[in-house]
Formats: sequence, structure tokens, C-alpha cells
Amino acid sequence: MVVTSLHSGHKVTALRVGEENVRRYFRRGVAEIDLRLDHLQIRCELTPEFWQDQPEIHDRRLCLWLEWKQRNETKTGSAPAALEMIRLGRNSFILSPACREHAGQTRAGKGGHCGHTKHPH
Repeated sequence: MVVTSLHSGHKVTALRVGEENVRRYFRRGVAEIDLRLDHLQIRCELTPEFWQDQPEIHDRRLCLWLEWKQRNETKTGSAPAALEMIRLGRNSFILSPACREHAGQTRAGKGGHCGHTKHPH
């Protein structure tokens, strides 16, 4: 699934998952998920608002990683960056910059992935 970073100025404030992606890829009512960010793995809380009208993940560690990625790898600066979020398990996902096919999409909520992300075995 394609997701985007949310910004306030140059700071990343959240990861926008999008309502369509929430319905399609998340088990209803889950309180937290595991995210693999390169060599890091973090557990992020999903607030009640995530399930209602704010399909976003707010986590300081995630935001810092996104800022670093955008500054050093994707070169998007303060513009929203498209990322690929792929399910690894029940409540576990890997997050990486979107492939070129999806990089132009800035609206979270489009399903699918390009398959270029390597999955750990």
C-alpha cells in the first residue's frame, strides 16, 4: 500500500495511511502495530482516531526516521513523500520509500505495491 508523510513546515508530524488502506490492510480495533524501518523495529500505537476520521500514525521515532529518509535518500525536503508499507504479518509492516511507479502518488489510500521491496525471510 502507498502511504505518505505529513508535515508541519520541515518537521514530519505523522504517517498518513488513508481510510481505504485502513479498511483493507488493518484488523479492526488493533491497538498497536510493529513497523520495520530499515534495521529498526518499533511498535506504534494506533489511537481511536486512527479508526474513525484520522487514519494517521503519530510516533516520534517514526517521524524522526521519516525526516532522515526524506533528507538523505528521497530528497523530497518538506514535501509529502510517498512510501510503501507492506504487511509482513498480522500486525507487522515494513516501511520503505515507494518505487518509481508509486513515487508520484501523494494521496495515501491507493492499494497494492510494486514488489521491489525485499522481504526478509
